[in-house]
Amino acid sequence: MSEQSIPEETGAPRRRIEAIDALRGFAVALMVIHHAFYDAVEFLGAPGWLYSNPVFDVLHYIFAGLFIFLAGVSSRFSRSNFKRGMLTALAALAVSIATTLIESPVRFGVLHLLASCMLLYALFGKYLERAVDGRGSLPENPIGGSRRRIVFAVVCVALIILSALAVKYISPGVTWLWSLGWLYPGFFSSDYFPLFPWIFVFLLGTLAGEPIKAGRLPARFYSIAPPFFPVLGRRALIIYLLHQPVLYGLTLLTLRIRG
Repeated sequence: MSEQSIPEETGAPRRRIEAIDALRGFAVALMVIHHAFYDAVEFLGAPGWLYSNPVFDVLHYIFAGLFIFLAGVSSRFSRSNFKRGMLTALAALAVSIATTLIESPVRFGVLHLLASCMLLYALFGKYLERAVDGRGSLPENPIGGSRRRIVFAVVCVALIILSALAVKYISPGVTWLWSLGWLYPGFFSSDYFPLFPWIFVFLLGTLAGEPIKAGRLPARFYSIAPPFFPVLGRRALIIYLLHQPVLYGLTLLTLRIRG
């Protein structure tokens, strides 16, 4: 889920981009903290505002959006988005099974979303890249600001807004569109990130991934080496899979100690 690297020079070993790993690690750390607060409220009787408050309600979508955006960036670096998507899908299935056993099922969480986006990109990404990148027309610009990219970015932002409004205010009257974002009465998923609007955040990441991979950002972006967070970023999937079992185990231990 975190594959990204650039060659030092032609024929040289590839090196990771520490800035991307750091951003992903930061997003994962915030997710773990947020889920720890959820467990404290849900199982330990902590006040509800600890998990749901104006600050976290906004930050939740920011760091989740960053995580999804970076997954899109990494799709430009991946040798096989299909393999990457299938591994993430298996991880998502494991999360669904485990959370169902503890009666807090995740039916379509962030891993389900990312797996869907990766597999769709594996199928259709090459056509999108041809349409957006063009052939031999990319300018020597630090942000890769070709006209096609600007149009694509504007379209993605517009679709993020429009699809978010659509799933909120339009009711198709069916029960099988919950993976897209249309819920039905009684639907529950303890972690829920539908395709709309989040797939367009992923696609924005794929757009940003091309100039990053081509080395057109400022040199500082490729040389910066922040402490601590890159390590988390390189192990994002493992951390995401293990953090809730660990948190839940600590919650049970706390309940037993408290009697």
